[in-house]
Amino acid sequence: MAAKFILNPYAARWNAGKRQAAAEAALRNAGITFETVVSDGPGHCTQLASQAAQQGFDPIIAGGGDGTIGEIVNGILLAAPKKMPKLGILPLGTANDTVVNLGLPKDLDAAAVLIAAGNIRNIDVCQVNQRYFINNAGIGLEPYVTTIQQRMTAIKGIARYLLATLVAIGRNPKWHMKLQWDEGQYEGPCTLVSIGNSPLTGGVFYTVPHADPFDGKLSFVYGYLPTRLGILSVLPKTMKAAEGNYVEHPAVHEVHATRLRVHVQPGSPAHADGELISEDIQTLEYRIHPAKLPILLPG
Repeated sequence: MAAKFILNPYAARWNAGKRQAAAEAALRNAGITFETVVSDGPGHCTQLASQAAQQGFDPIIAGGGDGTIGEIVNGILLAAPKKMPKLGILPLGTANDTVVNLGLPKDLDAAAVLIAAGNIRNIDVCQVNQRYFINNAGIGLEPYVTTIQQRMTAIKGIARYLLATLVAIGRNPKWHMKLQWDEGQYEGPCTLVSIGNSPLTGGVFYTVPHADPFDGKLSFVYGYLPTRLGILSVLPKTMKAAEGNYVEHPAVHEVHATRLRVHVQPGSPAHADGELISEDIQTLEYRIHPAKLPILLPG
C-alpha cells in the first residue's frame, strides 16, 4: 500500500509548512508512492497517524521535528494495528534530535532515498503514564526550560533553547522527589530527572549520554545542584557527548533500568519528546518497550 506522509506545518515555527513542496518532491524523486495529510493543530498528528495505521498505510512518514515524531509514534501505537507500519522521517524540525541520534540525513532528498531503501530496525519505545516517546523525556529543570522557550517568539533555532536554559537557571526552581526503579531508590532534593531513549536533546545537550535506543533499557539521569553557580558550572559539560559529560559530577547519577516511578513536590512540568505533557504533575510512571517499533534507518 502507499505511504502516508503526515506533515506538521508548525514545526520549526511554521518553516515546515513552507517546505511542503520540497518534501513532496523529494519523496516523488525517490520513487515513493504516497498520500499527504497536513496537521491542523496540537494532537492532530496523533489522530492522523492512528487513522493511517488502521487503514494499512506503510510506511508512515513523519514530516516535522521531535514533537511531530512523538505524536505520530503515539498514533501508531494507540491504533494497535495487526501489522505495525514502518516509521520514516523527513527532518523538518528545529533541533531534529531524533534524526541526529539515529544517524539519519538532514537533507530531504537523502532522507527520502533512505526511506525508499526500506532498511528496517526495531527501536525501543519508552512510555510515561499513557504517553509514548522515542527520544527523551524529563521532569524538573529540563521541562521547566521547555515552558520558557515555548513562550519565546522573537528568537529562533538552537539559540532559543540556550537562552531559555539560562533564564531557567537564573530562576533556580527547586523540587523534592522520590525515585524508585528496578533495584534502587532515591529520596531528597532534585534539580532534574532526564529520561533518555537517546543521548541528545535540545540540539546541544547530552542529558543522558549513555542512552541507547536499541538496548532494551530505560536510561535516566538525576541529580541535585543547589546553587545557580553550581548548575552553571556543569552546563557546558552537558554539551559533551562522551568524556567530560556532567554525569561524571559526584552529585549527578546515571541509571539503566526497565521501570522508574517518580513522585515530585511541588508539582513539576514534564515533557516527552519536547512536548509538554503537563506544567504541574506529581506522579509519573516510566517503562520501556524493547524493539517495539520498526523504523527506517541507514543500512
